[in-house]
Amino acid sequence: MNPPPIKIDVPRLTPAEIVRALDEYIIGQDDAKRAVAIALRNRWRRQQVEGELRDEIYPNNIILIGPTGVGKTELARRLANLAGAPFVKVEASKYTEVGYVGRDVESMIRDLVDIAVNRVRSEHMDALQSQLESFVEERLLDLLAPPPPTVKITETETVELSPEERKTRQDEYRKFRNDQRSRLRAGELDSETVEIDVTEHTQPLMQIFSAQGMEEMGINLPEIVNGGETRKRKRTCAVTEARELLMEEEFERQIDMDRVVREALRRTETLGIVFLDEIDKIATASEPGESGPDVSRTGVQRDILPVVEGTTVATKYGPVRTDHVLFIAAGAFTAVKPSDMIPELQGRFPIRVEMDRLGADEFYRILTEPRNALIKQYAALLETEGVMLTFTRDALREIASTAQEVNSRTEDIGARRLHTILTTLLEDLLFEAPDVKKRKVSIGQGAVRKGLRDIIEDEDLSRFIL
Repeated sequence: MNPPPIKIDVPRLTPAEIVRALDEYIIGQDDAKRAVAIALRNRWRRQQVEGELRDEIYPNNIILIGPTGVGKTELARRLANLAGAPFVKVEASKYTEVGYVGRDVESMIRDLVDIAVNRVRSEHMDALQSQLESFVEERLLDLLAPPPPTVKITETETVELSPEERKTRQDEYRKFRNDQRSRLRAGELDSETVEIDVTEHTQPLMQIFSAQGMEEMGINLPEIVNGGETRKRKRTCAVTEARELLMEEEFERQIDMDRVVREALRRTETLGIVFLDEIDKIATASEPGESGPDVSRTGVQRDILPVVEGTTVATKYGPVRTDHVLFIAAGAFTAVKPSDMIPELQGRFPIRVEMDRLGADEFYRILTEPRNALIKQYAALLETEGVMLTFTRDALREIASTAQEVNSRTEDIGARRLHTILTTLLEDLLFEAPDVKKRKVSIGQGAVRKGLRDIIEDEDLSRFIL
């Protein structure tokens, strides 16, 4: 009897709610946020459509156009988190045309399925967490405080304990076990060693040959041939390691992996998001019929096309349809234009959004507004050393202005410039934090100018250090 189908829970966020959620992490780029918000909401709308028409509604794939560091990848990743969707980022330039040595374009879907399986497996483990912890605790107590014997062994004979002696021993043991339980929960026994039986599985990988080359599919041959081979061996380890091993073993015993795989495949087909970065690297401005490296780029586009259009990809967990996988492509498109891609692939990305370049005002907001702002990250890191780090508003404005200036004088890497500037500015403090006597450190505009002055004034240094 087949189990009932697994319900896919697509979050019912409205486009406005999606944009507000993205605003907590990404500054600006309102047009791009609106486009991805609509795409995500359309997935929920499709689930509500009745009848055969549901399968005819395909996602509107998106191309994000803009330089590096403006938030393209972060936008796609946060969108996937909001949707609870399997998400994979791949670089189009890593794939090669059929007949050349390199990655098969279908491997992006296999990677997506692997991520989906791991995610669903983790969710099941979280659901069983309390049950697993209770079981492992009892197993560890059995090893740390084994039950007392029910007989008394002398030099000449083995004698059964009297009911009174047995009750006394059981009472003493119960008290001892409870004491050990308290110590175990408090972490006092973590360094103790125990001997456990560890199950080992033999899972050789079978490699298959595709047109693009050799792909490792991870098929478990023993399970196919003779049901798989397992063996147990004794292992002596600390309680902390034993707890992890026992948790994993008990989880593997309880989990229904067939159900996990079915759910993961369904999520991949219904909710999967592939972020196809550097798609401009496989576009070409060459005229049809020209030879050279551009021919291979065109070939990669033609290989990617069926995956984006909708095809069946063979994975180690089973076949996966890509018809309803959402593809978000991105590229700087400085040397080429989206129209330089082959027409068939262009048609599969009907929505195009140009991302705005970032300036000093956006850099200042990036430093202060997001929930994961860089300033908050560095403050949290130093707080572990007992150092309270703060910046004045003028200091943050100076950092933002410096980032814009260096981007304009050298290569524009967008918000990534803030990482390098802050790392350079805080290098001494990060190094000396464990020994610094001053527990409160406030950085002002003057300290920023002094810390970055030599680098800004030296054109060559700014290229290599910032």
